[in-house]
Amino acid sequence: MKNKKHYYIIFLFLIASIFTTTTSCKENKKESNLELVVLQEKQTEEALYRPNFHFTPKANWMNDPNGMFYLNGKYHMYFQYYPDGNVWGPMHWGHAISKDMITWEEQQIALYPDDLGYIFSGSAIVDKNNTSGFGKEGVSPIVAIFTYHDAKSEKAGNINYQSQAIAYSLDEGLTWTKHENNPVISNPDIKDFRDPKVVWDDSNKKWVMALAAGNKIMFYSSLNLKEWKLKSDFGENIGAHGGVWECPDLFPIKVNNGEETKWVLIVSINPGGPNGGSATQYFVGDFNGNTFKLDEDFSNQLKKENAIWLDYGRDNYAGVTWSNIPESDGRKLFIGWMSNWEYGQEVPTFKWRSSMTVARELKLKKTGNSFCLQNSPVNELYSYATKSISKDSIKSNKIEDLLSESDIDFAKLNLQFELKDLKSEVYNLLFYNKEGDTLSLGLDNIKNEFFINRKKAGKVDFSEKFAYNISKAKVPETFEELNVQILLDKTSVEVFYNNGEIVMTELFFPKSPLELFSISSKDETFKIENLKIQEFKFN
Repeated sequence: MKNKKHYYIIFLFLIASIFTTTTSCKENKKESNLELVVLQEKQTEEALYRPNFHFTPKANWMNDPNGMFYLNGKYHMYFQYYPDGNVWGPMHWGHAISKDMITWEEQQIALYPDDLGYIFSGSAIVDKNNTSGFGKEGVSPIVAIFTYHDAKSEKAGNINYQSQAIAYSLDEGLTWTKHENNPVISNPDIKDFRDPKVVWDDSNKKWVMALAAGNKIMFYSSLNLKEWKLKSDFGENIGAHGGVWECPDLFPIKVNNGEETKWVLIVSINPGGPNGGSATQYFVGDFNGNTFKLDEDFSNQLKKENAIWLDYGRDNYAGVTWSNIPESDGRKLFIGWMSNWEYGQEVPTFKWRSSMTVARELKLKKTGNSFCLQNSPVNELYSYATKSISKDSIKSNKIEDLLSESDIDFAKLNLQFELKDLKSEVYNLLFYNKEGDTLSLGLDNIKNEFFINRKKAGKVDFSEKFAYNISKAKVPETFEELNVQILLDKTSVEVFYNNGEIVMTELFFPKSPLELFSISSKDETFKIENLKIQEFKFN
């Protein structure tokens, strides 16, 4: 009996072992399948949505570009970054370096939060004359100026929870030392007091800071970047005021590339943009080292339009210019955050969130009594063009036959052409795929406005605010003919009309890559001239 019982126990143990092993295999198989699904989703996200020529962080959350400077052949871009998640969190300064503003190499985090607070937006300059005294052994320091955001103080109900601070680098921006006597500007009891942008005022031989302060910009000056004096403010009841003013930029620029110089003040606003959510406006005037005064002609423009926008699309915000661009170059170079605070934390990418616009050159054009801050892609972009199609002229009903997926990769496309002999009709430029996704943009010559419609361009249900309207921009009276440039990069379209006099930048998330292009209009006689189609190649 003992032997039989022993065998019986062994038999039960073997049955239990087989059952456990089978169950475990099933569970392991489920876990493996789940891991495979996650991996496939990540691969699909990378393939569908990771841009080819717009900067994105390798992982996690990014917003405003910060602290941009040029030195020794390299463009440095810092940015608002949260390394522990794909939505906004305690802000750090991320860092990336490029030799041409197109392809970027992400670096280690530059600035971390500390006891004084999170590291909010700001700027950086090359202190060539060592006015700060931070330089050593002949090395000019890079000085970063940023906002401390004290979350604990904010939570306690205080309003003076933001202050301005500095840090310096002696290795070209790779590592930083925070100033021991921070903050350098304390808060004068203003709730939104942030985003310092510093420029050298050569005429008055001093540093000038433009600082956002709720509904206005405050101007400070300094001789050493450590001690600052308030000089004036600008902006109350001027321009758009549907939200908080943020991320200012102040710089001199030539008018029509001539001898006359004006000062431009860029101001972002959230919310209050022309088509909803966040956007960027600008002002043209004169600056005497202490005060900014609107140019009379520009002031008259504002009376007609209330606000003049740098970009009328919904996805160009908080943009600023690079400092220390050599005089031999002479350009004003700009980049913005390509998203909108209405839905930026909800877009359907999960490994990373957000990208930057393409780097752009700013030019100040004056036609008659009207100013326009043109912005168009930097020339460095076109060095990546490896495939090109050109036509002097093409009939309007033949454009569809010319451009398809077999000709050009729509995920890295530059399309330029002129539309002539236009009538009082709608000219609809359509990009689409076999899934039925359609991105529509163009000119409504009946209502006298440009438009972008992404309502049917793929995924839109992740946010009710993403595609609730069609973005529009008024056509300037000075437009007699229409030059169109369109950059496509997987999930973004940047449209530049008449060399960037009107610009519209928007995101979209197609279910599969776009494949075809056509122009739809009741007018069958308009002309398409000087057509150029380029495909970019990136390593």
